[in-house]
Amino acid sequence: MNLLILSLAPVFIIAAYIYFRDKYEKEPFRLLFFALIAGALTVIPILILETFLSRYTNLFPRYVSAAYEAFVVAGFSEELFKYIALYLLIWKSAEFNEKFDGIVYATYISLGFAAVENVLYVIEGGMQTGISRAITAVPAHAIFGITMGFYFGLARFYELERTSLKRKALIYPILLHGIYDFILFTGLAWLTVVFVAFVLFLYISGLKRLRELSSLSIYNTDYNLLNQKLSKPE
Repeated sequence: MNLLILSLAPVFIIAAYIYFRDKYEKEPFRLLFFALIAGALTVIPILILETFLSRYTNLFPRYVSAAYEAFVVAGFSEELFKYIALYLLIWKSAEFNEKFDGIVYATYISLGFAAVENVLYVIEGGMQTGISRAITAVPAHAIFGITMGFYFGLARFYELERTSLKRKALIYPILLHGIYDFILFTGLAWLTVVFVAFVLFLYISGLKRLRELSSLSIYNTDYNLLNQKLSKPE
């Protein structure tokens, strides 16, 4: 029971933090719950695709194999299905009315996936695994989601750049995820310093994107309120 709590605690802490950072128009609990469930359910197609892609890992030499495993098997598979879940859940939703909403829903989907993954790893690896993943893997998944949601939220409101922004919403999380895993998969001790630096970079970049879209949401909210006033009959 303690391991289950340890594995889920960072997920709910980050989810609460993202919820309260959405300062101007809170998202409905129903959709946030669906986002978590959608993220958890992506585990199924991800496992199927990863199992298929893993067959080719041994075809490559050591470091190329680590790169393939990190960027293709893990990064591509996981971020692709998170992106599909995000698109299906909110792209046409009336609730998707602020740029910051992209971050909220993408992060919740990532956290849904991270919850399932973390339970499996922590139950197998124990307390030490749970503690280390609470400050590395779970926040990393959240930041991959923040990155995806940042560009996805912009794509919703900048029609001329929509295709490019949607592409970035998928490619950038794959790259970040791949770099994160590649450092670990190489098994090189000296890369520990690089790993710590990269995790710090993820934290800083994630917080920066949160602040940027949060401030943009002020203007978006004012615009929506103006439209509502203008549409009301005198």
